Amino acid sequence: MSRRNRADKRRMLPDVKFGSVKVAELINVVLQKGKYSIAERIVYNAIDHLKQKIGGEDSALDVFNTSLDHVKPNVEVKSRRIGGANYQVPIEVPDRRSTALALRWIVDFSKKRNEKDMAKKLGSELVQAYNNEGSSIRKKVEVHKMAEANKAFAHFKY
Repeated sequence: MSRRNRADKRRMLPDVKFGSVKVAELINVVLQKGKYSIAERIVYNAIDHLKQKIGGEDSALDVFNTSLDHVKPNVEVKSRRIGGANYQVPIEVPDRRSTALALRWIVDFSKKRNEKDMAKKLGSELVQAYNNEGSSIRKKVEVHKMAEANKAFAHFKY
């Protein structure tokens, strides 16, 4: 890692079916062992499952974006060492990181579900996120509570 300059952020190409960068990011989070086509199939089937469960006139991409927005955290805590003591300092989460955290939480908690295949697990987790319930929403609330509890150390922000 260079000490002089920050590395430029690489722009992601949108996915094939929906033309969305966020769906492409979800495919990359689901991706294992380089099997892109399998990850792509899982994500597209999960979004179809999400659309069937929710119904309505909204497009599948709108429903997916809404469920993703429900999981995105606004604040998180970072450990900061000051004078021999470690403090959990609450900081605001940049948009790019909040999206990455939300996608990671959705995929992690969908893997732990007790359903038959990964597409159904991921679809069910997205449905619950759309309805503001489920494990990924619980994780977001947990992170927000932790930040709220450590609000007294906010002046250590860097």
